[in-house]
Amino acid sequence: MRSEILKILLEGNNYVSGQKMCEELHVSRTAVWKAMNQLKDEGYEIESVTNKGYRIISCPDLVTQEAIEGKIKTRVLGKRVHYQMEVGSTNTVAKQFAEEKNSHGLLVTADLQNSGKGRRGRSWVSPKESGIWMTLILKPELDPRNASMLTLVAALAVAKGICEVTKLDAKIKWPNDIVVNKKKVCGILTEMNAELDFINYVVVGIGINVNVTKFPDEIKEIASSLYLESGNRINRSELICKALEYFEEYYETFLNAGNLSSLLEEYNTFLINKGKMVKILGETQLVGTAKGINDKGELIVTVGDEDITVMSGEVSVRGLYEYV
Repeated sequence: MRSEILKILLEGNNYVSGQKMCEELHVSRTAVWKAMNQLKDEGYEIESVTNKGYRIISCPDLVTQEAIEGKIKTRVLGKRVHYQMEVGSTNTVAKQFAEEKNSHGLLVTADLQNSGKGRRGRSWVSPKESGIWMTLILKPELDPRNASMLTLVAALAVAKGICEVTKLDAKIKWPNDIVVNKKKVCGILTEMNAELDFINYVVVGIGINVNVTKFPDEIKEIASSLYLESGNRINRSELICKALEYFEEYYETFLNAGNLSSLLEEYNTFLINKGKMVKILGETQLVGTAKGINDKGELIVTVGDEDITVMSGEVSVRGLYEYV
């Protein structure tokens, strides 16, 4: 009930009477009063005035169920939240919930990951109460061969959300990293459970360095946080909700098209690699100019007189010791 009360307070332009909340939620005044006290204990500043009601003054920086469900404006994605203070990995927890029948759209969040996962088995540093560590469960009616494109859909949504909430110029380093001022602030890890021609579920793990204040020496030249780049502390639940709003919009567009054709132009405007010399690191090393992505999410690179497509790999700027 705290989520519903918080939503009513946040949507109200002024004071909201206790009686109105009782009628909307079909609960007693005592239940409302208890929920208000619980919200105050969590750090919400709520003013109460006799004959006027309740008014929210400020919100703490939380990624709890109440904090997100009270603000979210999506239809499905993130409308239900499972929060744990500490987990090994939100992707691991999400996979457990994904086995349940009605888990599509469920969001798993945590304040701390002690075994955060990145691409290619790498670890992801997830300090306590300073970042967004979350995983979204999806059950798309989609050819399993096209599931990897969801990573690019998520990257576009997160980049757009960061731009809107922080006013920073967030860009995408193909295929799935978000960078600000040429430093990585977000990574995305998509994992799938599928049959030959049917997807059981996809979990999209998103890690954003929001209010992180420092990084280990070995990564501080290539990693940063939204706080370090903007100088402002960012409310994490606000950013989560905005990113999920864009994700839901882009996800539906992607499913309707069956590929990235309808998102191609917008994704390429965010692509920091576009028009730059890049080095593709894999079994063989190739150097060329990145032109953008195609409707399958592959990176188009001009090598000599030939355009080639890259399905996956590490991409870096040729001749520079920079992340992008």
